[in-house]
Amino acid sequence: MAENNQNAPAGNAPAKPKPAAPGAARPAAPGAAKPAAGTAKPAAPAAAKPAASGGVYKPPVDRPDPNPYKDSKQSALASWFQERFYVMIPVIDYLKKKEVPQHRLSFWYYFGGLTLFFFIIQVLTGLLLLQYYKPTGAEAFTSFVFIQKEVPFGWLIRQVHAWSANLMIGMAFIHMFSTFFMKSYRKPRELMWVSGFVLLVLSLGFGFTGYLLPWNELAFFATQVGTEVPKVMPGGALLVDILRGGTDVSPETLTRMFSLHVVLLPGLLLLMLSAHLMLVQVLGTSSPIGYKEAGLVKGYEKFFPTFLAKDAIGWLIGFGLLIYLAVMFPWEIGVQADPLGSAPVGIKPEWYFWAQFQLLKDFTFEGGELLAIVLFTVGAIVWILVPFLDRQASKEQRSPVFTILGLLVIAFLVINTYRVYAEYSQL
Repeated sequence: MAENNQNAPAGNAPAKPKPAAPGAARPAAPGAAKPAAGTAKPAAPAAAKPAASGGVYKPPVDRPDPNPYKDSKQSALASWFQERFYVMIPVIDYLKKKEVPQHRLSFWYYFGGLTLFFFIIQVLTGLLLLQYYKPTGAEAFTSFVFIQKEVPFGWLIRQVHAWSANLMIGMAFIHMFSTFFMKSYRKPRELMWVSGFVLLVLSLGFGFTGYLLPWNELAFFATQVGTEVPKVMPGGALLVDILRGGTDVSPETLTRMFSLHVVLLPGLLLLMLSAHLMLVQVLGTSSPIGYKEAGLVKGYEKFFPTFLAKDAIGWLIGFGLLIYLAVMFPWEIGVQADPLGSAPVGIKPEWYFWAQFQLLKDFTFEGGELLAIVLFTVGAIVWILVPFLDRQASKEQRSPVFTILGLLVIAFLVINTYRVYAEYSQL
């Protein structure tokens, strides 16, 4: 055995005791008397730092593992991603803990996701169209026709882009009014409402700036009418000159609209969308006033993956509707714009501007256009400030006055939109 082998390796030999440091207390001799009870014990000497040869002693530092999830049980693929994107794991854990209330009005929650879905479709199809579209007065319409007739599946991409824009705005309106009537804007979700309203305005800006890009006759004269409205405002002429790039709608206007449509508005929308989604995740989803107290909340489901899985089903249904509309109801190419030509009969904006368009037509008296613009501005300011004005909802109390306000706004939009449809469908 090693104990009896005089030639045992040095590593197995018992370690020699180190000499005591100078000044260190010596161990008590066997049999020495212990200090009597009640007498003060001598203070323990401070532990001497080990001598460092040629340097200053540095105590060891306990550093946390940069990837605390590396030893978790996962599949090989999941482990590969986890090792490289472990910083996202707390975010995923947070999403797993988030819950969405279930009640009879829960289906309204899915329209926000549908709005986001159609925006993603807008971005993807827009990037594809940019490969062939040329935003100049001489080539815009020609490139537009080339996409429709020559590019493989170009007609489908263009139709999907056009219809997804309309569906995105439609879903945004539904999402806004469902949020309004469920009073989901109440404290502490005021900024969610404000950011959502700004997103709706930016979406309408997308529709307005993208309408001219085909450079056909209908879009040209509709843009001319639409950009004429702000002139009645103080300083409105300057705004019109900025939008048009001159006094009249021209190829310079096309370039301005294109830059707004593909650069400025997407950047602003992405910033606001990021803030809106962050607020939604942090503040969560609210239930209508009084539902918890009345026992109408059936329970809660996990946002990830249960609610997202249901949201994905809604996206599939929305995609099916989008393809159906693109194939069965295609948008026409039209005739190339002629700035010197006369406006055709039946010029009107897109459907989401019909209510405002009809009000401008109704106010035909002197100063009527300015009054209409003032009403639109005041109405927009009141609408965006609803969370701060509705004090009853912030106290978890019903607010019938604001409910009536919402019903009046819907009545105005629906009635005026139908009036435009009924008048122009006969032309």
